[in-house]
Amino acid sequence: MGIQTCEVLVIGGGPAGSTISALLAQQGRDVVLLEKSRHPRFHIGESLLPLNLDLFRRLGVAEEVAAIGMPKYGVEFVSPTSDKTTMLEFSDALDKGFPSAYQVRRSDFDHVLFRNAVRRGARATERCRVTQVDFRPGGADVTARLEDGSEQAWQTKFVVDASGRDTFLASRLGFKQKDTKHNSAAIFGHFAGATRLPGRAEGNISIFWFDHGWFWFIPLQGEATSIGAVCWPYYMKTRKTEPAQFLLDTIALCPPLVERMRGARLISPVTATGNYSYSSQRSVGANYILLGDAFAFIDPVFSSGVFLAMHSAFVGAETVVTCLDHPERAPRAMKAYDASVHRGTGSFTWFIHRATSPIMQQLFLNPSNRLRMQSGLLSVLAGDIFRGTRMGVSLVAFKVVFYLFSLFNLKTALKAWRRRKQLISDADAPRAA
Repeated sequence: MGIQTCEVLVIGGGPAGSTISALLAQQGRDVVLLEKSRHPRFHIGESLLPLNLDLFRRLGVAEEVAAIGMPKYGVEFVSPTSDKTTMLEFSDALDKGFPSAYQVRRSDFDHVLFRNAVRRGARATERCRVTQVDFRPGGADVTARLEDGSEQAWQTKFVVDASGRDTFLASRLGFKQKDTKHNSAAIFGHFAGATRLPGRAEGNISIFWFDHGWFWFIPLQGEATSIGAVCWPYYMKTRKTEPAQFLLDTIALCPPLVERMRGARLISPVTATGNYSYSSQRSVGANYILLGDAFAFIDPVFSSGVFLAMHSAFVGAETVVTCLDHPERAPRAMKAYDASVHRGTGSFTWFIHRATSPIMQQLFLNPSNRLRMQSGLLSVLAGDIFRGTRMGVSLVAFKVVFYLFSLFNLKTALKAWRRRKQLISDADAPRAA
């Protein structure tokens, strides 16, 4: 079919890839966007953050996303040992200007972003799986397999890896690594008939802790509710049944969730996946950058995935333009991009690494706004981590309280720490579908 050329070739048409393709194409850049599947396609990660809304506005898709979204005003945490629940609302964050977000079907949401990239001028091809990238001075040679089995080659000046959990470049270049401080697996599906919260809180996400990890409960527009369990790998290895039955059996271990599921029925396939948390040793290189999950994936307990992916695309677009137009400034631009993506994941990881500890559960279930601790925490949960909002004192105070509670409950804290260390050292659960 001959060798085609482009300025920028983007691997992956999810939120990160579609966003950077739209941003670059609307600036007149010659962008090729290659997506291995065909939209709309199922994907997990349906809960968005309030700071996503500003990105939608800047991208020109705010109204389209609003049309498919279920409004989300906060997060409900449900105790694993009692009937206690706590609702935290984004309107109580330090900046009151971002009081809500959306829950979305990712098939619809990703399709909106993909169509927007095409509308802005990106040359997109679906059912096109990249199989090889060979870097050379001034660019790269990329080969992909098309839907009919034929191959197509491109010569490009710059490669953007937005391949998500496929981690195309990080895996092939050998710098993907497991998160040594966290190790989890997940199993999930969509249900109809699950009992939602009443009134305005109907679309709020609920987090249920249980002995082997935690559940998400995400109400979507219409009758569907996304429900998934994020578990330690040892638990996933106990599965002796089909994924659907295993998910139902796992839900049965969490009485508060069972109550919300009375009369509910499964309306989608159930998927199980392991090796849930990872990172890459670097996010940039000669003529390439990594966006979103292609760089790192962290436990989804705080719903940060889509926001971090799209934010990395906005910063990444500026980085690509600098590298193409001002090569002498490329090292500085790439250093700034790398710092940004590390800041994004780092803002959540301290909380994620402790999210299942009894001490952290008690702090979430019994929030205090002394020294504006609750407001600072909500600012993080809202995704307000890049705009310079002053939350340092609030977060330091929260962490001090966590360590003090751990000291006063030393036996409980040590037992939880030893158990977690043992669970992390366990081998990854096998990936299954």
